[in-house]
Amino acid sequence: MKNAVHDIRVSADRSGRRVFLFLQGPSSPIFRKIADRLESYGHTCLRINLNVGDQIFWRRKGAFNYRGALADWPAYLERFIDTHHVTDMILLGEERPYHQAATAVARRNGVAISIVEMGYLRPDWLTLERNGMSSNSHFPADAGLIVDAAKDLPEPDWRKHYTQTFVADASYDLLYNLPNVFLWFLFPHYRRHGIFHPLAEYAGWVRRLLTGKRRTAEAEGCVRALLSRRAPYFVYPLQLETDFQLRAHSPFHSQKDAIDEVLRSFATHAAGGTGLVFKVHPLDNDLIAWRKFIDDRAAALGLSGRVFYLDGGNLDVLADASAGMVTVNSTAGLHALKQGRPVKVLGTAVFDIAGLTDQQPLEDFWKKPTPPDAEVSAAMFRLLAASIQVRGNLYSRAGTDAGAQAIAERLHKNTVNLPGAFVDPPPRRKPQKRQRPASLSA
Repeated sequence: MKNAVHDIRVSADRSGRRVFLFLQGPSSPIFRKIADRLESYGHTCLRINLNVGDQIFWRRKGAFNYRGALADWPAYLERFIDTHHVTDMILLGEERPYHQAATAVARRNGVAISIVEMGYLRPDWLTLERNGMSSNSHFPADAGLIVDAAKDLPEPDWRKHYTQTFVADASYDLLYNLPNVFLWFLFPHYRRHGIFHPLAEYAGWVRRLLTGKRRTAEAEGCVRALLSRRAPYFVYPLQLETDFQLRAHSPFHSQKDAIDEVLRSFATHAAGGTGLVFKVHPLDNDLIAWRKFIDDRAAALGLSGRVFYLDGGNLDVLADASAGMVTVNSTAGLHALKQGRPVKVLGTAVFDIAGLTDQQPLEDFWKKPTPPDAEVSAAMFRLLAASIQVRGNLYSRAGTDAGAQAIAERLHKNTVNLPGAFVDPPPRRKPQKRQRPASLSA
């Protein structure tokens, strides 16, 4: 039986007043602005701070500090929801340990869950989904449902409306994380969800900034060479090692596992002369020597001269001229699909849909990549933009104002995932982790 698309109903008292509980959000003022707008609609907004950074970015009434152990967090939250009559929970990063526990408690207590994240349609959009993202997403996975739901939707305005800078992003990140490092004793039991210590990450970013011009020049030269040689090539965009899309919604323990699998498959099945380009994420912290790992694995597989490494350059230009893209589940895949390029997804992604992405095994993708169906692709982008995306960003005043207003309005009107983009039960599954190759287990 096919999954049905449902409207969404959220409980409230007779006056329509709801109680929104905010947990951890981005290192951005946007959660505070969303709360301001929700309260202007007559709702109550509360916040549980887990660390000093949370306190700094909330800076408004309705805050409670949790200083207990992670093991005691679910019981605390059960009591909090009951005491304060919470109807809605809003958070970023649902796979963080605190948020995994929180969403389980919310579901047991009939509390509606809304996930805010960076947009699928970056860089000028934000994501707002009901109940979960990626493996947990309720967005349709059937091309027929998507085409039907999008048939009367207008084409989105794809022009860029808001601008945010790396300096603003970095400044907010420092403002959030440095107090947590140096004032840790105020929340002594708090446990970070990140893989790397913030000070180590900052040292890596400083190193990248100091070498940025050289890396960009090298990358642009490599792109020009690739375009002039006129031989086909595929693109693999690296994701951040800390990305929960990779950690929680893929079969890989590390991006190294994914890279190794892709290189092995490419060596065995791709036509001779075909290239494979690895593009580093622009926010990579430089703490893992990706170039050395990729070069070493490529040399061991006899791929010298066919594998390229880019740390900079324009991914859209690179992807547009490619034979296709392979990705674990990066949103870069959506950009490639919008360009009409074939895309093979190795993990779980909201856009991995028959008729849109290539569903054949990876070994066959190298030989005959299948581009997206134009009708399905156009419908997918219209439905994404209308139902689970809003215009705005996280690190500019205009972008956070616009994003907060749009998110608050959808929450107030119960239109998250509407029109037509809420399928119950969720049509995707979280992939099982594969056993790591012996060569990568050490």
